[in-house]
Amino acid sequence: MQIFWFLPTHGDSRYLGTSEGARAVDLPYLQQIAGAADHLGYEGVLIPTGRSCEDPWVIASSLIGATKKLKFLVAVRPGLHQPSLAARMVATFDRLSGGRLLVNLVTGGDQAELEGDGVYLDHAARYEQSAEFIRIWREIIARSHETTGTYDYEGKHLSVKGARLLFPPVQKPYPPVWFGGSSAAAHDLAAEQVDAYLTWGEPPAEVSKKIADVRARAERQGRSVQFGIRLHVIVRETEDAAWKAAEELISRVDDETVARAQAAFARMDSEGQRRMAALHAGGAKRGRADLEIAPNLWAGVGLVRGGAGTALVGDAKTVAARIEEYAALGIDKFIFSGYPHLEEAYRFAELVFPLLSRKAKTQLAGGSLSGPFGEVVANLDAPSRLVSQS
Repeated sequence: MQIFWFLPTHGDSRYLGTSEGARAVDLPYLQQIAGAADHLGYEGVLIPTGRSCEDPWVIASSLIGATKKLKFLVAVRPGLHQPSLAARMVATFDRLSGGRLLVNLVTGGDQAELEGDGVYLDHAARYEQSAEFIRIWREIIARSHETTGTYDYEGKHLSVKGARLLFPPVQKPYPPVWFGGSSAAAHDLAAEQVDAYLTWGEPPAEVSKKIADVRARAERQGRSVQFGIRLHVIVRETEDAAWKAAEELISRVDDETVARAQAAFARMDSEGQRRMAALHAGGAKRGRADLEIAPNLWAGVGLVRGGAGTALVGDAKTVAARIEEYAALGIDKFIFSGYPHLEEAYRFAELVFPLLSRKAKTQLAGGSLSGPFGEVVANLDAPSRLVSQS
């Protein structure tokens, strides 16, 4: 089981939908979050992409020296990046980071945003372009590990002639490619081209259907695919405290803000975004009973946040059990986040890591450390260790 955290390059706050409790997301703050994730034993961090975010490649590059083992899941976007340029970017980052790059293939789902970036393809054509993009990209990088290896490709949307990468990445044949999408076209692309398929946090039964479909399509291609899930998490010492924190997170959100956000989501041609919006019925009601769409799976984040809109909510044992339920479906990569991201990275690691079938690399939650662990009692004794291990 691989546990990832999230870098909030589009903003961070204690309350959704308002500037109250917000904080500036600058380089020192992102270094704090990345450094915490690295120290706590998270496998890596997802860096989001889009016009609402800081550029993911600039951010990731700025954090190489601030981390030691942390991996970076960074987006390439067909239509914005050309495959040869993306190959050079990927190879350079992978070498400079010592092989700590994962590639997130993003086709985009907001037509207005895409047009603002000069991309005018419809949904079907974007997936055709993405399939050509990643095929070219993979071949260029794979051939870079050989002494010679130019590549020609003539496609419907993309073409290259004599493409060549002189300086290969550390990882062979190329850094792993992750990808998420809920449409049939997305499932075909995942089955044919990528290494790991990501889903947003839908109820387990729906996630199971998506996994089965992608797996079957991949088997028909003679391939296998790994699976991951993207979720927020609100974990506290008790169930009541966790649900209270969930309600507080959206306590500043008014109906006008929800309506404005949902109208924007409705204009997108993303099947995944449509499925997220359907989970909370447009936010007409915002009580716990209305937004808990499966045991401990809460759709409140999606009232105003695009993309991943669900959170696991509960005490540590309950949240750990829900994670294991997803793992039993075939998920082995989990990308979590919480508001604010710095504090919640610590809270999740301290409360949940010891209960999972994996252990934090630094054994923060109860293993041996070279320095003090907890505050010394009465200036004399080390604190007792009461954290139970599963």
